[in-house]
Amino acid sequence: MTKRIRRPSETGLSRRQLLKAAGSTAALLAAAKLNFPAGAFAQDAGPEVKGAKLGFIALSDAGPLFVAKDKGLFAKYGMPDTDVQKQASWGTTRDNLVLGSEGNGIDGAHILTPMPYLISAGKVTQNNQPTPMYILARLNLDSQCISVANEYADLKLGVDASPFKAALEKKKASGKAVKAAMTFPGGTHDLWIRYWLAAGGIDPDKDIETIVVPPPQMVANMKVGTMDCFCVGEPWNLQLIHQKIGYTAVTTGELWNKHPEKSFGMRAAFVDKYPKAAKALLMAVMEAQQWADKAENKAELAAIMGKRQWMNCPVEDVLDRTSGKFDYGIPGKVVENSPHVMKYWRDHASYPFQSHDLWFLTEDIRWGKYEANFDTKALIAKVNREDMWRDAAKTLGVAAAEIPTSTSRGKETFFDGKVFDPENPAAYLKSLAIKRVEV
Repeated sequence: MTKRIRRPSETGLSRRQLLKAAGSTAALLAAAKLNFPAGAFAQDAGPEVKGAKLGFIALSDAGPLFVAKDKGLFAKYGMPDTDVQKQASWGTTRDNLVLGSEGNGIDGAHILTPMPYLISAGKVTQNNQPTPMYILARLNLDSQCISVANEYADLKLGVDASPFKAALEKKKASGKAVKAAMTFPGGTHDLWIRYWLAAGGIDPDKDIETIVVPPPQMVANMKVGTMDCFCVGEPWNLQLIHQKIGYTAVTTGELWNKHPEKSFGMRAAFVDKYPKAAKALLMAVMEAQQWADKAENKAELAAIMGKRQWMNCPVEDVLDRTSGKFDYGIPGKVVENSPHVMKYWRDHASYPFQSHDLWFLTEDIRWGKYEANFDTKALIAKVNREDMWRDAAKTLGVAAAEIPTSTSRGKETFFDGKVFDPENPAAYLKSLAIKRVEV
C-alpha cells in the first residue's frame, strides 16, 4: 500500500524542513504538492525502463517538458530517470533523433510538427535515410510571431505584408541583400513566414532570401543586421522589443486562429520497444500541459521557463505573452488578454489532429519539400499516433468533452480568406498564387 504523504501544513513542518527530510523522495513530494496520486501509475503499469532522453529548444512551447521535469511528473508515472536536454538547433535535434539514445542521441523531443514527417520520409536526413518517428501529442496552439527590424518601423507592418514588398525592392535596388530568417526548412516557422510573405505578394524564394537561424540566436543576428524579418516563438520576439531592435508585425494566431504548432515526437523504435514507458512519458506531458494552461499558474510557469537549464532568459521576456499581454513594440499597439495567447491544453491543444498534419504536409508540397503526388495519408497513418493520445487521456481520466470525436478538425480558414479542406487539399493548393508546385 502506498503511504499517503501529508502536506507541510498537516505535519507542522516547514516546506524547507520537509524537503530536507524527504531527500530522495523530492519528486513524490512535488507530486503531492500538486495533489497528484503519486506512484499509482508506476506501480500499476510498470514502464519497461525508468527514463528516456528528450530534447528541447529554448522556446516557451517546450514549457510542458520543463514542468513535467520540474514538478516530478515523469517520476510520478514511473520514469524518474528521464533527462530533458537542451539542443543547440533543430538541425541538432534531428541529428540526435537519428542517433537515438543508444547512439548518444535522444529518444524524443519537443519538435516542429513537420519534422517527424520529414525525418520519417528521409527528406532531411543524411543520405535520405528515413528514421521512423511518431507524434504522440501536440504541445501547443498559436503564439509564434513574425518580427521585423526597426529599419521598417515606419511601415508599422501587420497581417498585410504587401507594404513590405516595395521596401524590400528598394533595399535590393541599392545593392543590399534582403533576408527572412526561420528555424528549419519546412518547419512551422518557415511555413508561417512564407505564408505571410506570399499572401502579401512577396515570393519567399525569389523576392527575399530565407535563411536558417536557431531560435536563441535570432535577436543577436537581428541586432547586427543579418536579417530583415524572422519568425520564431517566445521569448525571442519580446526580447527583441525589450532590446529596441525590432517589433512584432503579427502573431501567427492572427494568420490562422488556434493553429497547431509544436509536437511531442518520439522515435518509433523507442515507442515500439517500450510502449508502457512511452505512454508514461505521454501522460506526464499531458498532465503538465493541463497545469501550464491554468491562469493561476502562469507566473510560476514563466519563472520555470526562464531558468538557466531551460530558456535562460529574464522572466520579463516571457511573462507578459505567457499571460496574454502582447505589446507589439509599435506605439499604441498593446493587446490585453489576447485570444492568440499560447494554449497548452484548452481548445483540444494537446490532441494531434491528423487534418493538421495534412496541412503541414500540403504546405511542404507547396514549397517543394515533397513531390506533388506524395502519399500524405499513408505517411500520416504511420507517424500520427492519436490512438496513443486517446488511450493516455482515458487512463488520465480526461473528460469526454476534452477528447475530440474526430481525427479531423474540419475546414480551416486563414486570415486572407483561403480555406483548407482536409478532404480536398489539391483545391487549397490550386487557390494559392505563389507556390513551387503545379496543380
